[in-house]
Amino acid sequence: MIEPSPIPGPARRAALDERICRLICPIASAMVGVCLTGIGLLHVGVAIGRRASIADDLLAIDSLLFLVATLASYVSLRSLHRHRLHRMERVADATFMIAMLLLTAACFVITYALSA
Repeated sequence: MIEPSPIPGPARRAALDERICRLICPIASAMVGVCLTGIGLLHVGVAIGRRASIADDLLAIDSLLFLVATLASYVSLRSLHRHRLHRMERVADATFMIAMLLLTAACFVITYALSA
């Protein structure tokens, strides 16, 4: 049985938005590091004789998207205005989801470029 929340609707929405932003900020910043590590590994592969692929370009764009998600999440956490909080939270959500999809696409490119 689901118990009703003791927090009224608008306050519950603000608390939910803040919790989402608190999750996106550290995860997205860690994913920037993952993308940069992937780029470094791909460049090492190119240096030892493998051919270059579009994967490092995808990972570079992806790291920028994760950075945008991190910054939007951080700005929303620091925001004192509810309207700005919601706007930045939507930006953080959208860019995080796009970046995760692009990271998945880059993984496919890496997988099939290495096996070819």
